[in-house]
Amino acid sequence: LDRVLEHRRNLDPKPGLTLYVLRAFALALVEEPATAGFLIGQKVVHPRAFDIGVAVQVDDGVVVPVLRKVDQKSLSDLTKDYAEMVERGRRRRLSEDDLRGGIATVTNFGTFGLTSGTPIPLPNETLILGLGAGVKKPVWSDQVETFIPVTEAELVVTFDHRVVDGGGAGVLLSRVAQLLQSPEKL
Repeated sequence: LDRVLEHRRNLDPKPGLTLYVLRAFALALVEEPATAGFLIGQKVVHPRAFDIGVAVQVDDGVVVPVLRKVDQKSLSDLTKDYAEMVERGRRRRLSEDDLRGGIATVTNFGTFGLTSGTPIPLPNETLILGLGAGVKKPVWSDQVETFIPVTEAELVVTFDHRVVDGGGAGVLLSRVAQLLQSPEKL
């Protein structure tokens, strides 16, 4: 996460870590379209747009507003859209349309200090990507021949096996992690 945290310092407004993950997730889904399908009856349908929900904590639980065409928006635009959705969500001003049509969800259980979790996809979705809290860990560097502190966070994807298999989900999650290593490209 260190590259994301460094990139974030130079932006105003500053996107939350959830938005970096959201954007990387959308781009990975575009590259791996087979993982973006969802079920209608017994048929797997692939979306025309990459609309992704984001879990938002409100007073009495969680709502999942959907950000539209995430793959086509800049991180700056997503930051603005997300801030507005969160505000409307917390004020209970989201419409039915704001809450439907997502192909997947991103949740950040790290905001509660949790480093890991097992999120479950919504009934009408195939995928949910979870982000844990960032933790400093010593990692050996061959370049300087010593341990250096690195901020890491767990990313976990839970998926519906009727649509996606473990191989596809693994490739998707690996690509999300790779994209987060180059936040300037998000």
